[in-house]
Amino acid sequence: MNTNENMSHISGTKYCKFCGTVISYDAVVCTSCGRQVEVMKDNRSPSPQVIINNTNTNTNVNSGSIGVKLCNKWVSFCLCLFLGFLGAHKFYEGKAGMGILYLFTVGLFGIGWFIDLINILLKPNPYAVY
Repeated sequence: MNTNENMSHISGTKYCKFCGTVISYDAVVCTSCGRQVEVMKDNRSPSPQVIINNTNTNTNVNSGSIGVKLCNKWVSFCLCLFLGFLGAHKFYEGKAGMGILYLFTVGLFGIGWFIDLINILLKPNPYAVY
């Protein structure tokens, strides 16, 4: 410590490194320019060093959410085209209730069968059935 710093320590003041303003000796930030003049002192006990050993190698192999079945568009279309009046495409999608309804009403009187043909063509391949 030189004599100038020693005298400022005794008087309780020091000079800002950036603007030269007289500030308190314990100040960390200059009250005039707002710049940090000292490194903040941490009086707390040192925190323990945390070591993380992550050996997780799991990968998600699910095809989608729970309860979702992926169906091939073209298989469903062929079933609907040739056996749609019996509801074969509905059974393929896992919709047994609708398949039975199509079976007893001959594809909802042909109207449901025709609408399903168009709907299946507009779906992506593969498509999800909930």
